[in-house]
Amino acid sequence: MAGVRLQDVADHAGVSMKTVSNVVRHHPNVSPQMRARVQSAIDELGYRPNALGRRLATGRTGLLALAFADIRLPYFAELANLVAATASTSDARYRVLLEETGGTLDGERAVLNASESGLVDGMLFQPAIMTTSEIDERHGDIPIVLLGEGAAPPSVDRVMIDNEAAAMMATGHLVDLGRSRVAFLGHETTQLTATSQQRIEGYRRGLEHAGLSADPALLIATVETGAVSARAAVGAAIDAGLHFDGLVCRDDLAAIGALRALHERGVAVPHDVAVVGWDDTSFAATTYPSLTSIAPDTATLASMALEMLEERIAGFDGAGRHRLAPFQLTVRESAPFR
Repeated sequence: MAGVRLQDVADHAGVSMKTVSNVVRHHPNVSPQMRARVQSAIDELGYRPNALGRRLATGRTGLLALAFADIRLPYFAELANLVAATASTSDARYRVLLEETGGTLDGERAVLNASESGLVDGMLFQPAIMTTSEIDERHGDIPIVLLGEGAAPPSVDRVMIDNEAAAMMATGHLVDLGRSRVAFLGHETTQLTATSQQRIEGYRRGLEHAGLSADPALLIATVETGAVSARAAVGAAIDAGLHFDGLVCRDDLAAIGALRALHERGVAVPHDVAVVGWDDTSFAATTYPSLTSIAPDTATLASMALEMLEERIAGFDGAGRHRLAPFQLTVRESAPFR
C-alpha cells in the first residue's frame, strides 16, 4: 500500500505511535506479544519506515555508509559482506549503504559531502587519495571511522593491520624457504598509495633482516589494479631477463596474474618461484597451485570499526583511537613449508 504512515500502523494495531516506533527501532522494552501485534499490522499494510522521518522522530536513521574505492575488488566485496552482517546483528540493527569512490579525489570528497545530508548516522571510510588535513576539514559532524592505511587525522578513529609487519612476515617466509631473489609485485607505476608504501617498506625490511639487499629492479609495478595488469607486468619482466625466485604480491589479484604469467613461460610454482598473495580472499584456496596469502582478520577489523563508530554515534567525543587488527600468513601450495 503506497503512502502508509506510522500513524496508519498505530491505528490498525490499536496502539500508540510511540509503540510502533519502538518496534521499528527494535527497542528492547516491548513485550513479545505487543511486538507481534505491531509487526502483523506492519506486514498487512506494507509499511516501510522512511529514513528521514525516522531521523526526525528518533534522531537517527538506522543507516550507515561504507565507502571505499571499488566493489569489484574481492577484498572490498568480502569486507562489505562482513560489515553488513555485523551491523545487522548489533543492538542497533543498522543497515549499510555502499558508496564507491572510484579511488579518485573527487569521489572521496563526494562521499564525505553526501554524508552530511543526514541520510546516515555514521560512516566507515577507506580513503586512498585524500590528505589528513582534508579529511579533518571535510568530515564535519558526521561520526566516522577510517579503515586501512590512508591518511588519518588525530581526531578520527581508524582500524587497520600492521602492513609493514605483514610484509616482513611474507618476505621472511620466502627467505626461510631458501629464496634469495625475492621480488615485489603490484604497486602503482606513479605515485604510491599509503598501502603500497607500507607494504614495500615491510618487504625491504624483511630482506634487510635476512641480510639481503633490496634490488630496485625487483620492484615490479603494474599499470592498474587487477590480475590482467599483473600478468602483463610479470610477463614483461621475465621476457626482459629479470630473474627472481620468490614473489610478494600486493594483493591476491596480482598473485593470480603472476601465476598465469609464470605458467605461460614454463616457470614452475613453487619449484622455480614461490608466490605469496595478500588478503586471503575466498578464491585463494582454489587457484592452481593454491595461494599462500597474508590473511587480515577482517571479521575482527569490521567488528572493531563498527564498535567505535557506534560509540561515536552515541556521543563519545574523545581523541581519535587508532587500532590494529590481527593478521596471519595462510600457507598453501604456492609457497609451502619446506
